[in-house]
Amino acid sequence: MRYHNITKDDMLNGDGLRVVLWVSGCNHCCEGCQNPVTWDPNGGLLFDEAAKQEIFEELEHDYISGITFSGGDPMHSANRMDVKELMKEIKEKYPDKTIWMYTGALWEEVKDSPIMPMVDVLVDGEFEIDKLDPKLLWKGSKNQRVIDVKKTLAGDDPGIPVLYCGDYERLVH
Repeated sequence: MRYHNITKDDMLNGDGLRVVLWVSGCNHCCEGCQNPVTWDPNGGLLFDEAAKQEIFEELEHDYISGITFSGGDPMHSANRMDVKELMKEIKEKYPDKTIWMYTGALWEEVKDSPIMPMVDVLVDGEFEIDKLDPKLLWKGSKNQRVIDVKKTLAGDDPGIPVLYCGDYERLVH
């Protein structure tokens, strides 16, 4: 797996203060994408032990809520296996930290992936420039969904996503 950046103390890509791993590789190539530099799966840097330790050092802080996987697309074939292994390690070392993931794929396409049981919140769907709304919380366009993966998988029909609200009620009142 390759990556472009590790962002620390991020407040835009998930609930709470987070560390974000921006992976390389995306086949969606959305018009108006904020990160077209991440589309090439061969771009960026090799994700190595030093990069993993940088993430773990951030996750050690009590004030960090968790990690967000973005990019690029963590579900790209160049990333899927390594993302799964990293998530597994994070869940073992930091069970109280949340994992968020952004993908251009739809929930219906990824719900059966072995990665999903490790994800707490999934933002799905391609970015659509004609549905851009800068006031949206945790997503860029109105077609995207912020899905509570744990509640969805525990529900009666995991094919029907349960939307995540988080602290939204507190934020709007």
